[in-house]
Amino acid sequence: MDIVKIKEHLSFLQEAEKLKSVLRSAHTSTGRTESTAEHSWRLSLMAMIFEDELAGVDMLRVLKMCLVHDLGEAIHGDIPAVERDLHPDKGEQEKDALLHLTRALGEKQREEILSLWQEYECAASPEARAVKALDKLETILQHNQGINPPDFNYAFNLTYGQEYTSTHPLFMQLREILNEDTRQKITGRAQR
Repeated sequence: MDIVKIKEHLSFLQEAEKLKSVLRSAHTSTGRTESTAEHSWRLSLMAMIFEDELAGVDMLRVLKMCLVHDLGEAIHGDIPAVERDLHPDKGEQEKDALLHLTRALGEKQREEILSLWQEYECAASPEARAVKALDKLETILQHNQGINPPDFNYAFNLTYGQEYTSTHPLFMQLREILNEDTRQKITGRAQR
């Protein structure tokens, strides 16, 4: 690999580092606000852990999609799931951000990242639908695991991403377990 290409890759990685500072509405189990990079990491880990249950999907493609699905948020930040309807241009904004972020990369890598993101965005393949489902499930898992503010809307979990999590037996089982955890959170709050 030539020095120019190495420097271009490092430039991209320096831009992508911004994702570490993008905060989400979820909180960790210590009460600290979660970053988008942390979410993407655990989503990737989740996909890897459940690989045996995802027969027939290209796992490398799934993992790549996990890594890039929220990469555009490095520029404009995260829009909490509960606010998605207030931002109908979110997809276009993320695409523009990806074009900006990948400007230092060669055409092949830029196109791969944009293609993976677009595939995810449109849920256009079995891999994208799996990542969409796992993305929603990881978010719910974090909501239930985190130490959230007193006014946190746990009921949101019960309907979030159902269109993606009802497409495969694994996702439905995970959803059932997480819904039970959510109901316990809601009940526990009501008893205080």
